Amino acid sequence: MSEDCIFCQIVDGEIPARTVYEDESVTAFLDANPLSAGHTLVIPRDHHARLADLPADLAADLFGAIHRLGPAIESAVDADAANVGFNDGEAAGQEVPHVHGHIVPRFEGDGGAPIHAVGGDRPDLSDEELDGIAEDVASNLG
Repeated sequence: MSEDCIFCQIVDGEIPARTVYEDESVTAFLDANPLSAGHTLVIPRDHHARLADLPADLAADLFGAIHRLGPAIESAVDADAANVGFNDGEAAGQEVPHVHGHIVPRFEGDGGAPIHAVGGDRPDLSDEELDGIAEDVASNLG
């Protein structure tokens, strides 16, 4: 746990939250500043700043909880769909340095945008550049 982390304080019960799910490794609660009705944050109970910091078993637990929660949240607010995503690092908009997935219910005609809208201007990459990136990613998996 990190003493100055708001999400760790929620896990410890020091800060109240509208918790919708909890098990030994994951907690989920309604976002205090929701983008839509039912907007839920799903976090590991242990403090980890970035997705790459998560042990594999905890990552599986986190994504398992998201898998289970998505349909329950959509049903609870009668949503048509949902966006699920992570802001992984400060440059990606992560405001709280504790891994947290967002489940954002979506409604027909709500004015929201697809996940592609977060990227800004799209790069113009050649086939050679794309091939190089693909090779670099594969080699970094080690």
